[in-house]
Amino acid sequence: MTSFVGPSVAEVVASRLRDIPDFPKPGVLFKDFTPLLADGEAFATVVRDVATRHTGSVDVVVGIEARGFILAAAVAFDLGIGMVPVRKSGKLPGLTLSRSYALEYGTAEIEVHADSFRAGERVLVIDDVLATGGTAAAACELVESAGAVVAGVDVVLELGFLEGRDKLGERPVHAILTV
Repeated sequence: MTSFVGPSVAEVVASRLRDIPDFPKPGVLFKDFTPLLADGEAFATVVRDVATRHTGSVDVVVGIEARGFILAAAVAFDLGIGMVPVRKSGKLPGLTLSRSYALEYGTAEIEVHADSFRAGERVLVIDDVLATGGTAAAACELVESAGAVVAGVDVVLELGFLEGRDKLGERPVHAILTV
């Protein structure tokens, strides 16, 4: 009996990414993951991969603005748990916690509602791309400053040459595809 083994999740991701040169500024090669989102089967494959890896080990999922929202919401739904958005500064009403950070083409600040987490809650942080690590590290610091625990950081794509993983310290990090 012969069984067919389809493409790996990394191969699915690689086949659904496109490069956009000089975005958001000259010299940056942007890895666009919207073609992956537009392909229902590929998107479901990624969501199932992340959810399966974290079933029973997390209490809430954090999605980093903006593309991280999409994946985080789908993973949270699949796991039957809540999703907390980490947003750009000034986008959330009410009391917030904030962190500034450097990224590959400038600086930014992100926020989360101060009451988003319970003490000790296990949090999965999700984003589309891990580049220099500034955004993910700032999101992790927000989670931890609210008293929760970062159980893991999952990204669809890691730009390994930028060494962003180094900014995340001992936190568990998983990238579906590293280039």
